[in-house]
Parts: sequence; structure tokens; C-alpha cells
Amino acid sequence: MDGYRSGFACFVGRPNAGKSTLTNALVGTKVAITSSKPQTTRHTIRGIVHREDGQLILIDTPGLHRPRTLLGQRLNDLVRETWSEVDVVGFCVPADQKVGPGDKFIAAELQKIAKKTPVIGIITKTDLVPQQQVAEQLLALQNIMEFAEIVPVSAVDGYQVDTLEKLLLDRLPEGPPLYPDGDLTDEPEMTLIAELIREAALEGVHDELPHSIAVLVEEMAPREGRDDLIDVHANLYVERTSQKAIILGHRGERLKQVGITSRKQIEALLGSKVFLDLHIKIAKDWQRDPKQLRRLGF
Repeated sequence: MDGYRSGFACFVGRPNAGKSTLTNALVGTKVAITSSKPQTTRHTIRGIVHREDGQLILIDTPGLHRPRTLLGQRLNDLVRETWSEVDVVGFCVPADQKVGPGDKFIAAELQKIAKKTPVIGIITKTDLVPQQQVAEQLLALQNIMEFAEIVPVSAVDGYQVDTLEKLLLDRLPEGPPLYPDGDLTDEPEMTLIAELIREAALEGVHDELPHSIAVLVEEMAPREGRDDLIDVHANLYVERTSQKAIILGHRGERLKQVGITSRKQIEALLGSKVFLDLHIKIAKDWQRDPKQLRRLGF
């Protein structure tokens, strides 16, 4: 195909800069979980954008941060590894927060690859602030590093999302599509399901909990004798008994709500009715234990 481009892009930025929401907006469906809790993303989920003139594969990385645990360290390694393998990087900075030390830390890291890989500055969440503030953020961003382009966007109202898509696509190498038409992600279904359960569990919990929750889908299979029902058995892992009580809630109400919320999303993902069996287990200090990290998929 003449002039067809295909390749990889990734969004980076400090935690909660709107990277996952932007990925979902570009792909046109939910492939990355979003939450107002920092460090929601833990796996590099790939979303695939199909266009007539090209295919853009988006890698949604965890937020880069100064790590305090072995899990944090592994997430940072994952980010840097991803940067070295993509064709273009989008550096996301939210419009409603001043450019801070976290952004400068990432910019300094990105400088190291900018000669080889183009970096596009993206001002996210422009729907939250007046135009004047977006202009100020543009200037602030120009001062921290040299970008190939800078573009303000809003994943919520779709402002300039197409412009960004084109900017990313223009920087991909020419070549055939890398994924079949219609594929939106290459993540295994079980990983996506575990992420949807974790997203539901994160809603409304206290700040100390997000890092401590991990979800593992132990088993998933069609119900015997029925082709319209899938049984999903999953365990929610926390580090301490007190955390288990928080997720369980009064008389198990919270866990029940987690089940209801995530089941709807899982049914939409699988296109089938789902029976979801959820249990909470304690894996003491799993974020610091290499053996447990491996078992939970890190």
C-alpha cells in the first residue's frame, strides 16, 4: 500500500495525566482502565487505531515516578523499556496543573531519547480550564524541553484528538498493517478482565489502597451445557487484613458493588452473560516480594 504507515506510539507523563483516557479516545473504545487514583495503569496495554492511511499502535505505560517499592521500580523499568522501542512518544501534561518537578524529571529522561525518537508535547484535559490557561501551559511546556510539536487536546470533548492522531501517524515509518483490521488490542482477555475488576475495586477507596490491590483471574470458561454464560473466577489480593475489611465493606456491600460494576463491563467486553465469582485474599507485602510479584503477573 503506497504511503501507508504503521508503527508504535506511547504516551508518557506523571501519574494521572490523562494517558489512559486519551488512549481510549483514540481507539474509540475502552482498552485501558482509568481512575482518579495515581498508578492505576500497571500493564502496557496496547490499543490499535485503524485508519485508511495507516495503523497506529498505542502503548499505554504506567506513570513514571520515583519508586518506593520493588513494584514501583519494575513499573519504571517497563516505561523506559517501552520508550526505547516506539517510533514516537507523546508526553502528556494536564492543563489544570502547573508544570512541576515530576514533569521536569520526565522531560530530563526524554531528552536522552529525543535525538532518535520524536517527542510530541500533549496538553491534556483542556476542557477543565479557560483558553488563557492552556496558552500559559503551552509556554511552560516549551521551557522544559524541545518538542517536535505541541498540541492541546481534550479526550472528554474530542477537541483536537484527530489532529493528535495525524501528528502521531505522520511520524511512523511506511509499512503494511501490523495487526488484522478490527483488532483493538492484543491484551489477553483474562488480563483485561482482571484490570476491569481492579478499576471497580479502586472506586472510592482510600489513598493507601490503590497500590495494594492486585487481581488475578484464576479460571474462565463457558458454563457446562450453556453457550450463553461464561463463569469467571477471580481473586482480589491485598496486603493486610485491614485492607480486606475496606474492600469487603459493611456486610460485604462494597465487594458486591465491585462485582456488579465490573460484571457489566466484562459482559460488554465478552459480548456474553457472565457469572462473576470474586474472593478477597491476603498476600502479605506482595509489592516487595519478587516471588509474589511474579505470580501476580509483574
